[in-house]
Amino acid sequence: MQYQWIDQYLLEKNGIVKDYKEEWNWHRYLLNKKMVAAICKDKENKDIITIKCEPLFGEQLRSQYEDIVEGYYMNKVHWNSVYLDGNVPNDLVKAMIDQSYDLIFSGLSKKMQKEILDSDKRED
Repeated sequence: MQYQWIDQYLLEKNGIVKDYKEEWNWHRYLLNKKMVAAICKDKENKDIITIKCEPLFGEQLRSQYEDIVEGYYMNKVHWNSVYLDGNVPNDLVKAMIDQSYDLIFSGLSKKMQKEILDSDKRED
């Protein structure tokens, strides 16, 4: 896996919890029980990370990079998968993760957003 930093990068985000969904063989990164990203294997047993993106952004990325495809086992409009042995620049994968986090975070209630931000401040 080329992107060894992904796990740490996701876990450093406010409120992210990692779990393992055994029946799917997925490592999931959740924000208030909503998935931000998942690392798993595709049907060809290749490691991938699946990330939520704005639909037009995801479509543009899929047309530019052969290692970015429609989300594996997810809504093909909003989710994209990146092959972890591919050639997508680190900065772009980080931008995709950031966008996924922001999309999920912005969908939470203002109260929950505040709780997540406040709990992170207490841990510092």
